[in-house]
Amino acid sequence: VVRLNLPALTEERRREYVKVVKAKAEEAKISIRQARRDALEELKKADFPEDHQKRIEDEVQKMTDKFTEKIDTATKAKEKELMEV
Repeated sequence: VVRLNLPALTEERRREYVKVVKAKAEEAKISIRQARRDALEELKKADFPEDHQKRIEDEVQKMTDKFTEKIDTATKAKEKELMEV
């Protein structure tokens, strides 16, 4: 059995981890927005009636909002967890 004694996280180190979490969250949001943009471009290439196309655009936006909200929620929870002493 190998045991490692790790020192408790300092306030400074916790803040660094929070910055990393926020950066990763922003990368994920950018990825979601790129996927939305790609989906909308493909939709415009397709030959759908205008009302059907609008319905699909709205659904894509709802999904984008839903996943962005999930990222925000997870980020806030992780930030809170990291800052607890």
